[in-house]
Amino acid sequence: MSEILKRAEVKKENTWALEDIYASDELWEKEVDEVLEICKIIPEYEGHLTESADKLYEFLQLKEKAQKLMERIYIYANQALHVDMNNSKYQDYAAKATTYMVQLQALCSFVTPEILSANETVIRNFLSENDNLKIYQTMFERILREKAHTLSKSEEAMLAAVSEIASAPDDIFTMFANADLKFEQIHDEHGNLTEMSNGRYITFMSSPNRTVRKEAFQSMYKAFSQFKNTLAATYSANAKQATFYAKTRKYAGSLEASLLPKAIPVSVYDNLIDTIHAHLPKMYKYVSLRKKALALEELHMYDVYVPMIADVDKKISFDEAKATVLEALSPMGEEYISLLKEGFNSRWIDVYENEGKKSGAYSWGPYGTHPYVLLNHNDDIDSMFTLAHEMGHALHSHYTNSVQPYTYAEYELFVAEVASTCNESLLIHHLLNKCSDKKERAYLINHFLDSFKGTIFRQTMFAEFERITHKMSDNDEPLTADKLCQIYYDLNKLYFGPDMISDEEIKYEWSRIPHFYSEFYVYQYATGFSAAIALSKRIMELGDEAVKDYMKFLTGGCSKDPIELLKMAGVDMSTPEPINAAMELFGQLVDELETLI
Repeated sequence: MSEILKRAEVKKENTWALEDIYASDELWEKEVDEVLEICKIIPEYEGHLTESADKLYEFLQLKEKAQKLMERIYIYANQALHVDMNNSKYQDYAAKATTYMVQLQALCSFVTPEILSANETVIRNFLSENDNLKIYQTMFERILREKAHTLSKSEEAMLAAVSEIASAPDDIFTMFANADLKFEQIHDEHGNLTEMSNGRYITFMSSPNRTVRKEAFQSMYKAFSQFKNTLAATYSANAKQATFYAKTRKYAGSLEASLLPKAIPVSVYDNLIDTIHAHLPKMYKYVSLRKKALALEELHMYDVYVPMIADVDKKISFDEAKATVLEALSPMGEEYISLLKEGFNSRWIDVYENEGKKSGAYSWGPYGTHPYVLLNHNDDIDSMFTLAHEMGHALHSHYTNSVQPYTYAEYELFVAEVASTCNESLLIHHLLNKCSDKKERAYLINHFLDSFKGTIFRQTMFAEFERITHKMSDNDEPLTADKLCQIYYDLNKLYFGPDMISDEEIKYEWSRIPHFYSEFYVYQYATGFSAAIALSKRIMELGDEAVKDYMKFLTGGCSKDPIELLKMAGVDMSTPEPINAAMELFGQLVDELETLI
């Protein structure tokens, strides 16, 4: 494996075009000055919002302008930092952007309480008096339904002001895991010492050489275990901030506080966990089959990522991955494919790992510019699926930004993983349909099953861990390192079953999961995967009719509540049926794989 490049050594064509947001840092600083000037004007409207329809509309337009500018400022600073977390200039930019964002939120904190303090009839009359205000009708309806959880103007200002402190656990973890944490070197397949990193971990864990996998596993968790108490304190602080906001806003708990403002019933979260529990025997059969396929007397946690059909594993260059993704997503129609090509050819993507680069992958970008995709591409099938996944996010953002006004452009987290995973499902079906070789088919089915394992079973296990630990926080129970380790270890044994050796090191896995700092996020991977399986099946079976319905979803933003948006596309996530259907497909694939190996 080659040495990790420094940022300055990366070829321009493999980096994203942040200059499409700001051509220079000086322009970033100019817009900072502009938004800070707007921030001086905002307080002049406090106490006057409901004097007239025109005054309310005038303010909402000013606020929207400030938010657009602040979003661009914040995203640029953070994306510039994420490609080199050691860059002190962008550390400073990102810190300043966070401070400015918090300041704007604090300045605007009077808006919701002031609207709620007015008679509801007054707001509805305003909508009749000023046609321009009608664009905000759905926003007003959502504000009104949250009346019981909205505080006074001074209290809302206080909550906005402390949000920067509340984000500290996430900031601390991100800097620790990506910039400060160092790992012991391990031996590669040729016996040579090589660097270990967050970005390389899954590649090592997919190695056919079991010694490489074991060393990577031990290096990873030795590093995190040495800081278990620090990381437990960081995790606990994040849980406490969620509890604080929930109690302050008079919710029953932090889970309810996370879901109800987005019109997601808590029953959706509970149904996911209960439904997956009912299907755990299928997971146990998969684990047993993995043990048999790898011809192991004992299956360990470092054997989870290696392909069962090792001889079929092959290198897939980034160019090959792009070509295959374009073929696989052709059922989405010419317009969708044209946009994909634009993203591939116009430097929407930051492709490869470099020193200090944020690990993992994501899609992000401000309203008014194209989306961006951060990758840490390795030449393997997992990276090809990651490309399809993140471009699903990117095109979802492109479509909603192109159709929806700024107020309704940002789609809710509940639907965020649907478009991305639908792309993955279309890709695997494309590969299976092209495949005539029995061994290659087994390899592809194994990969699809591993997606189920990683996206439904694993994320549901994470979701259950969050439900347990946040409930403890809500009940003022301390979250010590030992408690967190024991809870996680017990869940790992439950989800992987009797044929898996739950190695001692796995109890530290909770401490390296960045998504835990966006509490109650991960369950949406599992619900989104289930919805995507249903939608991709519909697209493949019904063609243009299903694509047309799906486009209503892709262009919907947050103009409707998430459950309703998905119903428009053809799936009802208020019931456990999509999850049951996904689990039935998982079971069928396990059975087929058993006949192939």
